[in-house]
Amino acid sequence: MDPFVPNLLAGKTAFIAGGTSGINLGIAKRMAGLGAKVAVAGRNPEKAAAAAAEIGGPDVAIGLSCDVRVYASVEEALQIAVDAFGKLDIVISGAAGNFVAPALGMSANGFRTVVDIDLNGTFNVFRACYAHLNLPGASLIAISAGQAVNATMFQAHVCAAKAGINHLCRVLAMEWGPTGVRVNAISPGPIEDTEGMARLAPTPEARVAIETRIPLRRYGTKEEIGDAAVFLSSDAARYITGAVLTVDGGSELGDSRLGASLGVS
Repeated sequence: MDPFVPNLLAGKTAFIAGGTSGINLGIAKRMAGLGAKVAVAGRNPEKAAAAAAEIGGPDVAIGLSCDVRVYASVEEALQIAVDAFGKLDIVISGAAGNFVAPALGMSANGFRTVVDIDLNGTFNVFRACYAHLNLPGASLIAISAGQAVNATMFQAHVCAAKAGINHLCRVLAMEWGPTGVRVNAISPGPIEDTEGMARLAPTPEARVAIETRIPLRRYGTKEEIGDAAVFLSSDAARYITGAVLTVDGGSELGDSRLGASLGVS
């Protein structure tokens, strides 16, 4: 059973940076399914067009070429979205980069690239979108990660970038709250069928090792992250801003195998 009423987002327009694949495409599909018009943006124009077609075609979704590292590129994509569907009610900043490497095995350029996509890209998207927001009531959501609060080996670049995103959202929530703009973040845990998990857990054994540490004992789904984004964009969350909503099956709580090792179930 769908937890949301039909057409909950009817009449709303969403811009989703990084929305051409993975978690962000899942969010776009979920929002379109509840009545929103969506603009999905990514660096590859063919991939953006294919994502828009998969969501529902030009009456429902458009695909835009956009490099979040380049402010002018973000501005251009936002203007096209607004010209197509009107002012923006929802903006998702989800473009991200990742690879596994120890700090001593990581180049300065590799570190900078991830920070540029994740953190600087989020600032660019949120700063550039402000002039196009339907105020009051606009909802801005950044996609963060557990590495923002949990130091993770071989993820120095991601830990730094995601921690910056969390704090950026808190500052923007403070500065923009008086105009009715809400700024929050979602911190997903391990999610099925995503490029990130394919890199972090490339073998069945690695996946099992992760799942057995999660209190709910499974990966999450893109639909579950979509539901969290819909909630934060709905009137049910109208008094929530500056929050980081963790959707991770309890992953951030620590290794839940400890209870079993102590004979406690």
